[in-house]
Amino acid sequence: MELNFTTLIPSLLAIFLALRTKNVYISLLSGIIVGLFILSHYDVMNFLKVFFSFFTELLSQSWIIKTLLFALLVGSVIEVIQRSGSIDRFVVYVTQKKNYINSPKKVLGLSYIIGVLIFIESSITSLIAGAVGRPLCDREKIPHAKLAFVCDSTSAPISSLILLNGWGALLLGLIQTQKEQGIITSSSLEVLLESIKFNFYAFVILGVTLLFIFYDFELGAMKKATPPPRKEIELQGVNPSLFMMIAPLFFMIINVFMFLYITGDGDIFQGSGSSSVFYTMVSTLVFLLFLYVPKKILSFKEYWIAVFDGMKKLFGITVILFLAFGIGKITSQLHTGEYLASLALSYVSDMMLYGLIFLIASMISFSTGTSWGTFSIMIPIALPMAYGMDGNIALAVGAVVSGGVFGDHCSPISDTTIISSLASDCDVVEHVKTQLPYALIAGGIAFLFFVIAGIYI
Repeated sequence: MELNFTTLIPSLLAIFLALRTKNVYISLLSGIIVGLFILSHYDVMNFLKVFFSFFTELLSQSWIIKTLLFALLVGSVIEVIQRSGSIDRFVVYVTQKKNYINSPKKVLGLSYIIGVLIFIESSITSLIAGAVGRPLCDREKIPHAKLAFVCDSTSAPISSLILLNGWGALLLGLIQTQKEQGIITSSSLEVLLESIKFNFYAFVILGVTLLFIFYDFELGAMKKATPPPRKEIELQGVNPSLFMMIAPLFFMIINVFMFLYITGDGDIFQGSGSSSVFYTMVSTLVFLLFLYVPKKILSFKEYWIAVFDGMKKLFGITVILFLAFGIGKITSQLHTGEYLASLALSYVSDMMLYGLIFLIASMISFSTGTSWGTFSIMIPIALPMAYGMDGNIALAVGAVVSGGVFGDHCSPISDTTIISSLASDCDVVEHVKTQLPYALIAGGIAFLFFVIAGIYI
């Protein structure tokens, strides 16, 4: 179809309604409906036929099914761990026995450290950091919006820096495609590793988050974020323990690498991210069954009740993820990313190339709510441009990754935004509004770095 402003309407409508109505379900579904109507060439009968086949096609893709099941199973894992008292044991250990976490700064600092250490998958990072930090925030009267910001700022940014995960697999595959077309002469892995130092947004937002935690750096709506009523953690008689909390986490980390290795036929960078995290959640549930039930921490019945209750809690987020995948497919079919790129890149100069790549990737990621989709759109556009202008390929990759993470970080329809809100028990729209000033500051600094890099590198 012809590329024009019409291609932007579904994404803009979804974003506008999300901010206006605070109902993510209606917002995403409205964007999908309008997008399908456009793709149907405004023919009602054709629209009805396309509407039903669209969702069938989504559910026919194995990676989508595995990702949705992963979301449900994450709920099960978190619920089983919570019901077992493992989080309470961990909280007792760090707050009472060792007297480590005894202030708001240390509570948020702990969530930050968890986010940095658990780099295997952005969703797992947010969920674990939120699960540990939430009861501590209630005790210290810390607004959940602050916890959501910390969880979100250490999920995708860390996953995009430490690429021993699905992020690395995707980017390596996209770069390899450009190598096969003669755009890259060095190895794909070498380009990917070199690009890490150019992921300016990830580095800056991690620094901004540290300032926020330790220097009370409050901006905009964050100043008005309402703290929850002080809630003492009822932990009388709970035995302090690190093992019951740490063991499942280490098991998950080891299994993600193992399944990336298996699905990649011996190469973790070629492994399937969606399959690996799905298999990891299944195996973790089996591990928890044998960890808790034989020791009578949970009965067999209590274990399965927790499994299904956890699924129920994350059913809403699973629906949102499904709708987010839907609007992502709509934007792909409408060529939203290509249209945005063609608008801006036609006016590019050598000096502004990388800054512009960053901005375009940011707009695409914000509009579509997916950094991975942005990488898939922008790598094939940005790398040939850098090659044609005799530029730095690794810097172009860094600009795409930074822009994708920045836009994803700001977008109310992003899965990382939604999951961070859920993990922290914070309203999605409140999270977006309170986080946005920090993301914009980090994004502005990153843009300047890319402009400077374009001049001197």
